[in-house]
Amino acid sequence: MTQHLQRRLMPRHITFMALGMAIGTGLFLGSASTIQIAGPSVLFAYMFGGLMIFIIMRALGEMAVHDPVAGSFSSYAHRYLGPFAGYVTGWNYWLLMVGVGMAESTGVGIYMKLWFPHVDQWVWVLASVLMIGSLNLMAVKVYGEMEFWFTMIKVVTVVLMILGGAGMIWLGWGNGGRPLGLSHLWSHGGWFPKGLMGTVLALPVIVFSFGGIETVGMAAGEASQPERTIPRAVNSVLWRILIFYVGALFVIMAIYPWDQLTTQSSPFVTTFDKLGIAQAAGLINFVLITAALSGFNSTTFSGSRMLYSLANKGQAPAALAKVSAHGVPIRGVLVTLACLMVGVVLNYELPKNIFGMMMSILSFNTVWTWSMVLIAHFSFRRRFGKTAFPLRGWPLASVVCLAFMLFVVVMLGYDPGTRVALYVGLGWVALLTIAYFAFGIGKRMTLAAVDVNAA
Repeated sequence: MTQHLQRRLMPRHITFMALGMAIGTGLFLGSASTIQIAGPSVLFAYMFGGLMIFIIMRALGEMAVHDPVAGSFSSYAHRYLGPFAGYVTGWNYWLLMVGVGMAESTGVGIYMKLWFPHVDQWVWVLASVLMIGSLNLMAVKVYGEMEFWFTMIKVVTVVLMILGGAGMIWLGWGNGGRPLGLSHLWSHGGWFPKGLMGTVLALPVIVFSFGGIETVGMAAGEASQPERTIPRAVNSVLWRILIFYVGALFVIMAIYPWDQLTTQSSPFVTTFDKLGIAQAAGLINFVLITAALSGFNSTTFSGSRMLYSLANKGQAPAALAKVSAHGVPIRGVLVTLACLMVGVVLNYELPKNIFGMMMSILSFNTVWTWSMVLIAHFSFRRRFGKTAFPLRGWPLASVVCLAFMLFVVVMLGYDPGTRVALYVGLGWVALLTIAYFAFGIGKRMTLAAVDVNAA
């Protein structure tokens, strides 16, 4: 059996992975809540939040092009900040992937229950775990192909909504031939109906809607041409956010007064319904199931690769470093899936609470991951200087982005609904710290494991 992953992810796989993680339930469902928080000024919030995410991705992309390894930011934290930083970051991210995977599989159960109300939610969660697990046990190219088609469905849906909405705004489609124009954007309290504070309060919610986009870095170790595909995928992050988030919400709020949009349904359903498309709710429900399966697929992939990387550095059981003949860390996949089965049990016991509970307590883990990317990148640039794919505006861009991450942490503590994320996150870091020193993980690293290139 080979001890290394195989570079079988093609350029289109990597590109669509980045695109797919930027388009998820945060757009199709979560956008309604951000509109209620900020009104039309949510467009500016998405632009700023997208810029911060782009800085993070450029920092990660610079390191990934220079050194495309499995484990990504965990390996970079290990190399440029020390073994302890890499250890905490790696296990923190694995927990994040397991938690998000539980939430995404729960999403599948929730959306399927709309079509099959008499089937228990946990049944669909179990079915999604078995299906995605089976796909991830195959060659990595199978994962790439599935993510490509999952993403294609989401992209087509958003593009059709934008084009249809543009027809309503300028050509009068669905409105008796009378163009709607753009006046709804400013005629219901102006661009900032909730004041500047409303825009600020929307930022943390918006940032977490981009969670998972760092998966591109995780795939670098299996990309066939990382020096080409990673820059292309990273550079397209900003315009994707502008088109798919800002463009879509611009169209939606031009069609409907922002204060008449409800969080009880997706703005996409409302728009397609106005265009006269029958079964609009069913169409969007199908897309939501696709988006949830896509997110679940990516979290299973990333979680298993993180375990593989940690094992290669001597920070997880060595057995998890074994891979199959077709280059898949099967044991890492199976361990991740075993933990995801906990989500099936939770959906059996707490079907109404699990989705919101998991997403709220994992916010801290996301901020930790992104912050470690920026901090590791500082050390990377001091060591190597400007490389082939540099973060422009460094170090000022990184300092501003780190300040923004600190602001998000403060907002997590400010909001009683998300405060639990800080408690759980800090408790998890404390537990990892105790385990690291109590079990002598830092001392048991072999010479082969120290070389992160082996990961």
